[in-house]
Amino acid sequence: MLEIKVKTEGAETYTRPTADELTDLVLGIGGRKNRFLVVQRVPDRPGRFVQVWHEGDGPYELEYREGGPADHYRAEVPTPERVAEVMAGWARQDEGWDAGTGWESLGLPGPEPVPALEPGVLGRLEEAVRSELRGGFGTVETLTEWAADCLTRDGVSPVTPEQARAVVERLWLERVEEQESWTGVSDADRLENAFAVLGAAGLTARQNFTCCRSCGMDEVWAQDESARGFVFFPSQSTASAASGRGLTLYYGGFDDSEETTAATGHEVAAALREAGLDVEWDGDPSKAIDVPVPDWRKRLVG
Repeated sequence: MLEIKVKTEGAETYTRPTADELTDLVLGIGGRKNRFLVVQRVPDRPGRFVQVWHEGDGPYELEYREGGPADHYRAEVPTPERVAEVMAGWARQDEGWDAGTGWESLGLPGPEPVPALEPGVLGRLEEAVRSELRGGFGTVETLTEWAADCLTRDGVSPVTPEQARAVVERLWLERVEEQESWTGVSDADRLENAFAVLGAAGLTARQNFTCCRSCGMDEVWAQDESARGFVFFPSQSTASAASGRGLTLYYGGFDDSEETTAATGHEVAAALREAGLDVEWDGDPSKAIDVPVPDWRKRLVG
């Protein structure tokens, strides 16, 4: 697998495809509403990506950026196979991946300087963003949008979108560098494995789903009508896990019966234990399942 995420014009996302799957995606572009692919690293490195545009019988217009607008390059490539080869080389960070392609700089102007934030505002914003990054579910884009509004009072934010992006990108890269030193399996990894098992077994299993229990219980019914039941935790639980206070899971059956809810709870608890997590639940279907997660370490993907 390649440590990349591929986004299509149709808003589809493919995470960690193989080289052959990447080739298939490139071969598939050219038609209406499927004319380009954008490829970023996993986890995302802001300002570093490779993308391709192709329409009809035209050439493949391949571009990559390695930092700011001044480091943005373009080349016309004759075949989709060569495009995929270059993209895969970029993804693997092969030495000389960009050789022999005839790149030219687009000569894009640099961004306007971003005004500095007042120190008190900057400190509060950094604390808030770092907390969200520990949760591990955001992207640079979603965190930037959130950061621009998180300090709003009486309808006025002291942070512009540009200032929010600058802070988010800096702290995102700080977190990415930190997680590169992580070793071993974390509780967040174990939870990911448990939810994958539960989803494959026919449950609707959602992580960081909606803001709270109430909204989650309202919205989970629309997720998958074919599922036998559901389990989820909202962003409030994510924040609790990231701060070391543990995780609370909510579950149930779509027939709304106590028997199905209890059976779903036992299935969820078993999957969690099988994944190596401790479970605090006495089997009462009216109670949530609590999971201590002292080693959260949720990896950013973005």
